[in-house]
Amino acid sequence: MLKRLLFAALFVAPMIPASAAFAADSAIGAFPGAVGPAATTPGGRGGRIIRVTTLAPDGPGSLKAALEAKGPRIVVFEVGGVIDMGRNTLTISEPYLTIAGQTAPGPGITLIRTGIDVKTHDVILRHLRVYTGVDGQPKRSGWEADALSTVGAHNVVIDHCTFLWAIDENMSASGPRFEGKSVAEWRQNTSHDITFSNNLAAEGLADASHPKGEHSKGSLVHDNTTGIVFYRNIWAHNVERAPLVKGGAQVLMINNLIYNPGHRAVHYNLMNLEWVGHDYVTGEITAIGNVMRGGNDTDEGLPFLMLGGDGDLQFYGKDNIAVDRHGNPLPEFGRYGETRAELIRAKAPLAPAAGYDILPTRDVETSLLATAGARPWARDAEEIRILFFIAEGRGDIIDDEKEVSAYPKVEAPVRAPFVEAEWDLVTMEPKSGRYPGQIAPMPQEHLSARDLDSRGGVK
Repeated sequence: MLKRLLFAALFVAPMIPASAAFAADSAIGAFPGAVGPAATTPGGRGGRIIRVTTLAPDGPGSLKAALEAKGPRIVVFEVGGVIDMGRNTLTISEPYLTIAGQTAPGPGITLIRTGIDVKTHDVILRHLRVYTGVDGQPKRSGWEADALSTVGAHNVVIDHCTFLWAIDENMSASGPRFEGKSVAEWRQNTSHDITFSNNLAAEGLADASHPKGEHSKGSLVHDNTTGIVFYRNIWAHNVERAPLVKGGAQVLMINNLIYNPGHRAVHYNLMNLEWVGHDYVTGEITAIGNVMRGGNDTDEGLPFLMLGGDGDLQFYGKDNIAVDRHGNPLPEFGRYGETRAELIRAKAPLAPAAGYDILPTRDVETSLLATAGARPWARDAEEIRILFFIAEGRGDIIDDEKEVSAYPKVEAPVRAPFVEAEWDLVTMEPKSGRYPGQIAPMPQEHLSARDLDSRGGVK
């Protein structure tokens, strides 16, 4: 009975109401439930619909061609399956783009041997899987892709995606530190107003092909980035950076789950070596209702938040839980540098927290295991493995995807037409309230023949 309840919690996606309440004006949300300063980005709303019709890495009908097209555009999928990019990173440089991965027929879209760099503004990216992987490359040989990174971008929402096996970070907000003559210009010219919501970012590869060596990282929030929101994401099995917030950055974290961090979970570091010749800027982190659970690789006594480097950090924390693998409380705060950097405790949130549906902290783990990742209504084998291991307190930090699995096979595409009348083209939600391939209930655990037999043949 307990496992059946767990199946239901993990894999029965809630019915999603049609979004008729959204009026077609500039004040509407990117989609129902969008949050943060980027929540009103139009993405490609009102632009042309571009259909992805092939799983080829490039050429007519490919995802790459759709990303490179100019002008407002909504990218939909008439194929489902695996796109092998052959260790070439996809770059998004043209603004006003919606990538609607939810439109793909089952099994959805999984990108392998690649990452995505967003180098523009007003982008909505939803319901994709990106499995980077080391792909057999020698250790420290130079292949160092992020699974997803914004690079000097703004007004970007990354929602309901799965990022695995990155060589650098799994999902980050980055860009130049000091482009401009003032702090305001620095912040304007790097990534700002970025929301990461409902994503699964797991198993960053540790001793792989990154030229610096160990590099199992969750999320980097680069110096002077602002308006960065992490809402209801899962970080699992990363050595550190869940997230790492760099000098002068401003971050809001609400209802995230951090599982099995290695040496650090949340940490802040303004490095003097990187700020020579510039006055320090105080960073800001607001953390509300987050959960950190230690696992097999977590250092004993690891704090929820650690302060390194030389710059001060303003911090507001409320209702956060941090425990080791046995449920024993862990400290809230610690240091990994003996410098003059100070933790300045704020009495109120440093970023607007209104408009968020904030869960009670004890509900965070159950809710996120049911809703985070690319296609909660139809998990793939890797998502199922990781989510069940989180629920069971299992899993490890890895160096190579082969330690746990392999890239999914590139097979014949699954095809289905995209029918405009079946979708709300303002929010790209299905009018039926049900995504392609969604049925309920949807238990997804892969069972052996013996397990099936022991459960009376019930899958």
